[in-house]
Amino acid sequence: MLINEAWAQSGSPALGADIWSMLPIILMFVVLYFLMIRPQMKRTKEHKTMIEALQKGDEVVAAGGLVGRISKISESYITLQIAANVEVQVQRPAVQLLLPKGSIKSIE
Repeated sequence: MLINEAWAQSGSPALGADIWSMLPIILMFVVLYFLMIRPQMKRTKEHKTMIEALQKGDEVVAAGGLVGRISKISESYITLQIAANVEVQVQRPAVQLLLPKGSIKSIE
């Protein structure tokens, strides 16, 4: 009448066919790992190493583009001299970039 006959599937599908049907999904995860996840982990590791190696007198760029010379370092905070007699305190992870020595000449 209105409903077609239902046919039962004979036997179980071959194991190889299941693996081949999952291959595009597995391939997408592998590509995602190498294009997005791995480079981000590498940048995070490099940033952590840079923050741990900071010393007094280093010239840095902090979050928001704040440029200054490190005058004091504590365990979780850094004091930056951003102008003559002007110092601000930022968290260590806020430091984004370590500048080459002599980049800041106006703070003297």
